[in-house]
Amino acid sequence: MNARFTRFVAIDWSGARGEYQKGIAVAQCGLGQEAPRLVTPPGRAWSRGAALDWIVALAEARVPALIGLDLSPALPFADRGAYFSEGDRGPVDMPALWAMIEAYADAEPHFGVTTVVDHPELARHFRRHRACGDLFQAGRGRLRLCETRQLEAMRLSPSSCFNLVGAAQVGKSSLTGMRVLHALAGRVPLWPLDPVPAEGPLLVEIYTSIAARAAGLGPGRSKLRDPLALDRALAELHASPHAPIARYDDHATDALLSAAWLRRHAGDSALWHPEGLTPDLARTEGWTFGVR
Repeated sequence: MNARFTRFVAIDWSGARGEYQKGIAVAQCGLGQEAPRLVTPPGRAWSRGAALDWIVALAEARVPALIGLDLSPALPFADRGAYFSEGDRGPVDMPALWAMIEAYADAEPHFGVTTVVDHPELARHFRRHRACGDLFQAGRGRLRLCETRQLEAMRLSPSSCFNLVGAAQVGKSSLTGMRVLHALAGRVPLWPLDPVPAEGPLLVEIYTSIAARAAGLGPGRSKLRDPLALDRALAELHASPHAPIARYDDHATDALLSAAWLRRHAGDSALWHPEGLTPDLARTEGWTFGVR
């Protein structure tokens, strides 16, 4: 299925403040066993705006690229029938959630979201540094249905998007990503919210730990920081050895490995039709590609 894709892109994302982000890495590969390679940023480092422009350029050129974004496109919804408090009259689907986030943060540069997480009402739902909101769900925090599947069936360790604390926090990355998805809406489709297009690029959510597991890296060993280990992992995904890179940090190696994993599994029909993915979930929570 979806054999029309000829380019496979993985983008490791960042929610940090500022314009240039050391945490953003973009990797891509073509068909066959071609080694994935890093895409050189247009500036001294990638910015969220530059990544957006790069994706738009692929769309304008109608490049048949499958683009994986390492971020959550939505907050949990199914558990309460709402993104925030049960029974509230807030956004009812992902595009409406993105529009709300954008409305709160539109004056903030570089797709930042400090104004969102500091908002007096919204902050009650987030675990922040030295300030855990009274509506933050105890323990791990609220999870989307596909994240619960990752935790219970795949023995992964997803983080709640409402958690903004710790090395594994994904909240700010996902919220900044929602601003970018708002800007891309109508220009580049996102699976499974949108149908797979007949031409051009398609965005999917990825979780780099899934790629690491598929490459034979067990729990606690999902990060690659040397060339030999990276090549061994790439070989598990039927990819050729990579060209040397300047820094073997988690962002670069995650992106390289995930691009190879996307190519390897883009044709797996089960990943495009996971059990439990309903039209309502596709509209409200989305789904991580790779979760069956």
